[in-house]
Amino acid sequence: MPIDYSLYLVTGRDLLPEGTTYLESLEESLRGGVTVVQIREKHADTLEFLEIARQSKTLCDKYQVPLIINDRVDIALAVSADGVHLGQTDMPVRTARSLLPPNTIVGVSCNNLEHVQQAIKDCVDYVGIGAVWPTGTKQLSNPVIGVRGVGSLLAALDGTAIKAVAIGGIKSDNLLRTLHGSISPSGHKLDGIAVVSEIVASREPYKISGTLRDTFAAWNAYTMEQEAKPPVAYTTENVKSGVADLMHVIRTTNPLVHQITNVVVTNQSANATLALGASPIMATAPEEMEDLSRVSGALLINFGTIKDKEGMVLAGKYANREKKPVVFDPVGVGATQFRRKTAAQLLNTWQASVIKGNAGELGALAESQEVQAKGVDSVGIGFADPAKAVKDLAQRERCVVALTGKTDWVSDGTTVVRLDNGHELLGDITGSGCMVGTCIATFCATAWTRASTENGPGMLVRGDMLLGAVGGILALTIAAEAAAYRSDVRGSGTFLPALIDELYNLKPETVLEKARIQVTS
Repeated sequence: MPIDYSLYLVTGRDLLPEGTTYLESLEESLRGGVTVVQIREKHADTLEFLEIARQSKTLCDKYQVPLIINDRVDIALAVSADGVHLGQTDMPVRTARSLLPPNTIVGVSCNNLEHVQQAIKDCVDYVGIGAVWPTGTKQLSNPVIGVRGVGSLLAALDGTAIKAVAIGGIKSDNLLRTLHGSISPSGHKLDGIAVVSEIVASREPYKISGTLRDTFAAWNAYTMEQEAKPPVAYTTENVKSGVADLMHVIRTTNPLVHQITNVVVTNQSANATLALGASPIMATAPEEMEDLSRVSGALLINFGTIKDKEGMVLAGKYANREKKPVVFDPVGVGATQFRRKTAAQLLNTWQASVIKGNAGELGALAESQEVQAKGVDSVGIGFADPAKAVKDLAQRERCVVALTGKTDWVSDGTTVVRLDNGHELLGDITGSGCMVGTCIATFCATAWTRASTENGPGMLVRGDMLLGAVGGILALTIAAEAAAYRSDVRGSGTFLPALIDELYNLKPETVLEKARIQVTS
C-alpha cells in the first residue's frame, strides 16, 4: 500500500513534558494527524525497547499508521513493524533487506549527494534528508544542510520512486519556509516532514500535529494548483501597463515600506520611498520586528554594513509569516567570507521574494566563477548569458531575481525581462543600487496590497513580484534619464537631488512612453 509520509513523527521520550506519559502523547499525536511513526530509542536496553515498540505497534495499528523502528532490525522483526530506518553507520541496507520480510519499508538518513546516490543504488523506499535546521534533539555527526541545500538532493531522486522527508529542527513557524524553499529547480518536492520536539515536547500534541498536518496539506494543494495553471503570459505591453497601474496604487494607498539598510544610504533611500508616494520606516531593533511585520507592506533587507543581523533574521521570518514581500539586496556579498556566511544564514532562515544585485553579487550567490566583485562593485563584462543566469538563479532560490547593470534583467524562473533604461550618472553616486532595492520594495508592497484577496494558507507571499521588481527598476532608471538631462544637473553632486525630484514627479504615462523592455520566456 502507498505510504503517506506527510507528517512523520520521530519519538523521543526524554523530551516529554512533565506529567505526560509516552503513550498518551503518542495517541494524541496519531489523533492529530501523524501519518508515520518512527520509534527512536538510543539509550534503552533491549527489553525496554521491545516493550515500547509493542505498545507503540498496538496504537499505530489502531489508527492504521505505519510503525518504523530506528536502527534495530531485531526489534522490528519481533513486533512485526512496518519498516526500519537506518543511519549511515547502521546496518547496511542490503543486509537489513536479507533479514526482513518482503515489502518491509526501509529508509535511510542522507546528508549529502553521495548518501542519496547510494540510497538509490540500494533501492530504499524513502530517504530522510537533513538536518535542515539546527536541532538539539540529537547530536549531529554531519553539518546542517539548510533549506537551500535540500533541492539538489531532491533533484538526484528525479525519475525514481523513492520518497523524501526533511528532518531536523522543523517546527510550525518554519514549516512553510522549509517546504517552499526545498523544491528543486526541476520541481521535485518533499513528500513529508519528520518532526521530533515540536510534537513530543508539546503539552498539546493533538493540536500541534493538526497544525503541521494542515499546513503541509495546504502547501501541497497550493503547489499542485500552481503546477496545473498555465504560466502567466507576460508581454511587453501588459508588463508596462501593469507597472503603470502599480504607480497609481502607490500614490493612492501610501504603503509602509520597512527597510533595514546600510548606514551609507539610509537618508536617500527614505527620500526615494517618499518621492514615489510610499512611507518609509528605517527600524532595526529586533524587538520591533514582529509588530512591524503586521503593518508594513514589504520588507527590504540590505546588508551593506551588516550591523543588524539579529533584526534581519527576525524581520524576514515575521514577514514570511505575514505573507509579505521580502526584498533582499546582498550588497558586496562576495567581498568577504563573513558576508557570504551571513547571506547563506539569512536565505536559509527566510524566503526572499526578490533578490536584487549586480553581476558580482549574484555571481557570488550562484557560486559562479564567471564574474568577480571588487568590494560592493562588479568588475569585468558580467555574465556571458545574463538571461540564463537570472533564470537559473531564480529557479534555484525559488524567487524573482533582478540583475542590475547597464542593462537590467529580471526573471521569476520562467519569464525573463530585459530593461534598457538608465543613465551612466547612476554609477557615479553612492548607493544608486541600494535605491533600486528601495524602489523594488515599494512596488512589491503595492503588488502585495493589490493581491489582498489572495491569502491561501499554502502560499508564502502574495502578489506579482516579477511586476514589482520590474516596476521598481523602471521607476528609478526612467527618473535617472530625466534627471541627467536637466539643465541644472552638472555632475554627480547635483544629480542626486534631481533624481529624487524626478522620482517625485514621475507619472505612469511617462513610464508607458519611456520604458524600454523586452519580454522573453
